[in-house]
Amino acid sequence: MKRPKTEPQVARRFRLSHFLFGIGILYLIFISLKFPQFLEIASVLSGDDSYIESDESRLGDSEDADISKPVLNSVYKDTFHRKLEDNQHQDAPVRPIKEPLEVGKNGSQPIRPLQHRYGRITGEIMRKRNRTNDLSVLERMADEAWLLGLKAWEDLDKLDEKETRESSIFEGKPESCPSWVSMTGEELAMGDRLMFLPCGLAAGSSITVVGTPHYAHKEYVPQLAKYRRGDGTVMVSQFMVELQGLKAVDGEDPPKILHLNPRLKGDWSRRPVIEHNTCYRMQWGTAQRCDGLAKNDEDMLVDGFGRCEKWMRNDIVDSKESKTTSWFKRFIGREQKPEVTWPFPFVEGRLFILTIRAGIDGYHISVGGRHVTSFPYRTGFTLEDATGLAIKGEVDVHSVYATSLPSSHPSFSPQRVLEMSEKWKAHPIPKSPIQIFIGVLSATNHFAERMAVRKTWMQSSAIKSSSVVVRFFVALNPRKEVNAVLKKEAAYFGDIVILPFMDRYELVVLKTIAICEFGIQNVTAAYVMKCDDDTFVRVETVMKEIERISPKRSLYMGNLNLLHRPLRSGKWAVTFEEWPESVYPPYANGPGYVISSDIANFIVSQHGNRSLRLFKMEDVSMGMWVEQFNSSISQVQYSHNWKFCQYGCLVDYFTAHYQSPRQMICLWDKLARGRAHCCNFR
Repeated sequence: MKRPKTEPQVARRFRLSHFLFGIGILYLIFISLKFPQFLEIASVLSGDDSYIESDESRLGDSEDADISKPVLNSVYKDTFHRKLEDNQHQDAPVRPIKEPLEVGKNGSQPIRPLQHRYGRITGEIMRKRNRTNDLSVLERMADEAWLLGLKAWEDLDKLDEKETRESSIFEGKPESCPSWVSMTGEELAMGDRLMFLPCGLAAGSSITVVGTPHYAHKEYVPQLAKYRRGDGTVMVSQFMVELQGLKAVDGEDPPKILHLNPRLKGDWSRRPVIEHNTCYRMQWGTAQRCDGLAKNDEDMLVDGFGRCEKWMRNDIVDSKESKTTSWFKRFIGREQKPEVTWPFPFVEGRLFILTIRAGIDGYHISVGGRHVTSFPYRTGFTLEDATGLAIKGEVDVHSVYATSLPSSHPSFSPQRVLEMSEKWKAHPIPKSPIQIFIGVLSATNHFAERMAVRKTWMQSSAIKSSSVVVRFFVALNPRKEVNAVLKKEAAYFGDIVILPFMDRYELVVLKTIAICEFGIQNVTAAYVMKCDDDTFVRVETVMKEIERISPKRSLYMGNLNLLHRPLRSGKWAVTFEEWPESVYPPYANGPGYVISSDIANFIVSQHGNRSLRLFKMEDVSMGMWVEQFNSSISQVQYSHNWKFCQYGCLVDYFTAHYQSPRQMICLWDKLARGRAHCCNFR
């Protein structure tokens, strides 16, 4: 029997209706799940922030909300990933246009980016971010740093308290302290020519290096070509032996506690030279150069040894005694001791045995058993911090031996530097107006630097009396253990403002904005000062310098630079996209400068309405903002003084830069004796 022809059509129609009904159900489920995002997009287009504010209110309460109690709104309102609608602002000229662009080219209002108000920065961080496209390089970098910081903070919440207490960063892992260490040339090469000294050195320790210098090779020197000296090439043969502080700070170039640099060929003097020096944060001290002339002055001796021994030089002929004088001395029976002059101790292609011995007052360098040079210890660079031996340059190393090493851990170690004592705690923020707010930029793992600041210039009378308030501004670190210790440090000392993004050099400018905002919103300060955690500040002296300027005038004080040009190549290169202009505006060096509160308020307000131009070099950014304020709001008093030291220290300094924790303590001790003297040879 045949089926009716209409039955298949009814069945197909029935199945199709069910299919469409199922699609409709899925669509409704999808809409219900995505509806909050549609509201968010609508708030972007309409400029209405009520949706975000309601969500913010849910995240406002946090058990950690009072660690540092900062209320920095605009820094976290779309700071790290805002879209600049006005390209003319983004690549603005140095002197800004006085009539800001209010509407788009077609007469329409520009779209307002979504605002994220993150509230108290040590509270729970909002789990939102701006999804705006077409970000600048700096904004994309900040956006990535924000996401990484968000994840780091979430990981920090999950970190076990026991794990925090046992952190090697806070307490230090127990390590063995061998009395000697040795490595063959092959082992040294596999470890990037670096030998680890677990517990540093002590007086009496010695290091012996057996090696062979390479034959000289040609190197091109642009300076020689510039001055038309031949083809610009020079024959070079040199190597370096360095004692480094490997445990100082993770992720940074370690300080060079001793830099020994024999130059067989290639020195600018065109003679064999042995150079000694120290280096902290890429800032070199004054070099001690031994060039074959004896330096045995009584005042310059190191443990009784001369700093430089004499060796043969082709350009100097020893004066010989006359025959008459020689005959007379023999006649009267005076004993003559013949003077032996040795050649330069290093020869290309010949084996040498170099020994560095740590004495009481300095290092003593011997080659082949003969004393060659001595180098006195420098303040801030100590034996117990020398936890690594690095050998670089044109040399084949056959073996290395370190003997008479200390048998116990040093008393001063960055891993054990946090002293949980009540006397180092910060005072609560005063309710009355203050004279200066000092914001100190610091890296997450700079525990030693922050502790040194607390124990030295933060003990100034002006700070103890709450006329001046100091806070550290710190971002997050990729290592969760470091962040855990930072959080514990902030909770105990009460002087740290934690910024919830992953720390990197290009985003230091965001910390500067946070300092300005803290200085006008969390405290009522007449002036705001910015400095680094390796800057020593004579607080009372800076206050006296400020008092010389009329309080009615806007102030920008520091070590000012005029007509500086951006570097277009090298490590600190600035691209044309980052800075299209040929010169920078007048700006004060970053290690220490002061602005008046009206300038700080201008910066915060400009940042709040998204018209503040950002540049990765924070000191140049400040100069740019001050110039904009000077040209559009009020005339600024530019106050220049060399005593805001950019490199190292000067006698009678206002601020001293690149000071290690030990140098900080040394400067404080000298200041307590009434002398503003430096602790190094710079």
